[in-house]
Amino acid sequence: MSGLIRRGEVWRVCLDPTVGDEMQKTRPCVVISADGVGRLRLKTIVPITAPAKEQALWHVPISPHSSNGLGKPSVADALQIRSLSHNRFVTKLGRLTAQQMDDVAAAVAIVLEIR
Repeated sequence: MSGLIRRGEVWRVCLDPTVGDEMQKTRPCVVISADGVGRLRLKTIVPITAPAKEQALWHVPISPHSSNGLGKPSVADALQIRSLSHNRFVTKLGRLTAQQMDDVAAAVAIVLEIR
């Protein structure tokens, strides 16, 4: 991994090893942590996965687009929020729009009961 990792970017991130119901494998994730936060080489992410049959309030739909690098309809799953080492970031795919980032932030607020 080279270069900076910025808020709003979509990266392929290695989530393994995992335990229990944690989201697994290398998959797209969106960076949600503020660029200037923290001293450690960590970024907070929300994993991106295939849509479930029943969409939850914490799932943010994302359509594939050349700007985000996704190849199929997906959802950002805010229930699976994690902070990860920069070493887990594999490849930058693209970036979400400002509106999509607002939607992801709102979904995280639902999960964390922030009002």
